[in-house]
Amino acid sequence: MPTRILPAGADPDAVRSLTTLLSQLPDAEPQSPVTDSTELLDTLARLAAESVEELPEVVVVHERIGPVPALELIREVALRFPAAGVVLVTSDASPGLFAAAMDSGARGLVGLPLTYEELAGRVQAVAQWSAGVRRHLGHGSETPAGPGGTVVTVSGAKGGVGATLTAVQLALAAQASGRATALVDLDLQSGDIASYLDVQFRRSVADLAAITDISPRVLADAVFRHDTGLALLLAPAEGERGEEVTERAARQLVGALRARYEAVVVDCGAQLSGAGAAAVETADTALLVTTPDVIAVRAAKRTVRMWDRLQIRKAEETTVVVNRHTRGTEIQPALVQRITGTALARTAVPAAYKELQGVVDAGRLHELDGRSTVKQALWALAAELGLAKAGEQPSHRGTGRAAAGFRRRKE
Repeated sequence: MPTRILPAGADPDAVRSLTTLLSQLPDAEPQSPVTDSTELLDTLARLAAESVEELPEVVVVHERIGPVPALELIREVALRFPAAGVVLVTSDASPGLFAAAMDSGARGLVGLPLTYEELAGRVQAVAQWSAGVRRHLGHGSETPAGPGGTVVTVSGAKGGVGATLTAVQLALAAQASGRATALVDLDLQSGDIASYLDVQFRRSVADLAAITDISPRVLADAVFRHDTGLALLLAPAEGERGEEVTERAARQLVGALRARYEAVVVDCGAQLSGAGAAAVETADTALLVTTPDVIAVRAAKRTVRMWDRLQIRKAEETTVVVNRHTRGTEIQPALVQRITGTALARTAVPAAYKELQGVVDAGRLHELDGRSTVKQALWALAAELGLAKAGEQPSHRGTGRAAAGFRRRKE
């Protein structure tokens, strides 16, 4: 995540040089510089009034600033805005000034003339310190009390059985019901949620993998806000980056999402990864999607047994969803339940691919007509799982417009 850095100084040339060097630091996001102490304090006060998370992580104060002297200004910033770390830039790097700066509340000192290595090292250290302070300050206000939101994972017995379609529609149903909803793609090497929803994105779940504590702001920077209102956290465009998302990272991610959203739907795909296993294990409900054919049902049975052997989830704690169901098929949902030993969703999703083909090919799955029998079944499934309101029917005009209409009524 980029480190926001606010430069402050009265000398235009010195500040310009400082800003140029700051912009070369890795993952740095220099803000527009402020030119005096009053402007700096006013800027920080305005940002802090919105949220502690809006403050820059690092404030770099040049020694040539006024009207308040640099050390007095640093003391004021440290007292009023303790989540922002201050670095003093000075031509006097003597031990005496260093001690005075530390006593005033500075977190570091950089000597003039500036060097890339010294500035980078000091800014990085102060940014890490600031992140630690924010975690401490944020525990009481940023994380909702109680158990948090509902987490539902959707896995496929094998590829092509409709797990992603199911996950997307469950999330859309939850969002349209007025629940703040996140849709996560943990099919890390071949996730298709972005394609289904016609999304171009920069950040992915892999960008959160190395972060030891996912704050609300970090999470907000990583998610993509879809037109429907869904918060999307997508699989990396480069499949090999999926290896960065470890089991530990997945557990932390699911916990952070649970704390921030009322409903979290996770597409785990058909291939078991450490991240997917962690999500299935920690979910409130783990769905396993299969089609009513011999190959898929055998795959579902293998998956259930593997989850049990690996102590990820017991068979009776897994819910099977039968997709592409027809009355005439030899394998009916009750038989699937007996074969797999799992719980069975009461709602079976009918076989009606013609209803889906147009929106799937266009990457506009959220615009699937509300009269679609597939959509109606999946929204009924969402209600069965507690993600949506029972009896709520999708709009004939498509989920995007329905969601927008809901938000207008709510406002």
